[in-house]
Amino acid sequence: MFRNMKTICSALLVTGMLFSGVQAEAKKLTLRLGHPMAPGNNVTVGYEKFKELVEERSNGEVKIQIFDSAILGSDRVTTESAQKGTLDLSSSSSPNMANFSKAFLVFDLPYITRPENQQKLYEALDNGELGKYLTADCEKINLKPIMYSEYGYRNFVTTNKEINSLADLKNLKVRTTASPVEVAVAAKLGMNPAPIAWGEVYTALQQGTVEAEGNTFSLLNDAKHTEVLKYAIDSAHNYSMHILLMNKKKFDSLTPEIQEVILSSAKDALTYQRGITADLEKKATEAFIAQGIKIHTLTPEQRAEFVEATKPVWAEFEKDIPAELMQLVQATQN
Repeated sequence: MFRNMKTICSALLVTGMLFSGVQAEAKKLTLRLGHPMAPGNNVTVGYEKFKELVEERSNGEVKIQIFDSAILGSDRVTTESAQKGTLDLSSSSSPNMANFSKAFLVFDLPYITRPENQQKLYEALDNGELGKYLTADCEKINLKPIMYSEYGYRNFVTTNKEINSLADLKNLKVRTTASPVEVAVAAKLGMNPAPIAWGEVYTALQQGTVEAEGNTFSLLNDAKHTEVLKYAIDSAHNYSMHILLMNKKKFDSLTPEIQEVILSSAKDALTYQRGITADLEKKATEAFIAQGIKIHTLTPEQRAEFVEATKPVWAEFEKDIPAELMQLVQATQN
């Protein structure tokens, strides 16, 4: 009798230990993050830092699983998934984000921001009314902005034609995102725009479907587009961000403690990410030159021609971009 009781107690103890283990495992949360950027890119590195900080600060209770290089689909596909709740986190470039919220069209406007005013723009996004405006707009469509990663200024590059001036862009078949502003900018510059998903661009350049694109030197280098590119110009015609977005219902379902871990980790990862971006862009420029890609640097007069040629795009999209939002962005440039 005693021996049987001892056996029963041992079995109950083992069962209790297993149950406790299951409970502990059940408490752990895995969040899946899909984005299109290549390994080593400044956006990718920032998300890796975000993952590291979240897992460290949650003592391993929250895991971030990252899928880069458009493994789960393009910006648009992963953001649609995050919106529906079939993916926890997505990252969308600001041009592609315009598919979900017209507010983001404002960042596609040519030359609306300038590199020398980046810190003012960041302050407005992170702590000011501009960030609050965009958050409210995203939350209407079940998306919660977590961090605004620096993507960088886009420059035009080509596979077969030297570009040293505005006139050299005429009739070039150029890849754009689906952003109507980006399409309009290319058209105003005399180019023939073709919206193509990021994951298909390398092949399109290789096959001659398009012969030009606009992007940061850093991403082009990381994504190996330098294997097919020959010429570049530092047009810096618009600034792009990559916005980390979370399904809002998912975020709201988390405990306040976990929400704080996510937001504080994003804030510190963002400081790190923005801090290394300039160096990565410089290294990419050096890599361009080392691979024989000829980069033309615009003179102030030539840059003024680009600004003047694309200025009509602002009026074209005035009806789509709220005046209040325009004022909030322009205020960061004074």
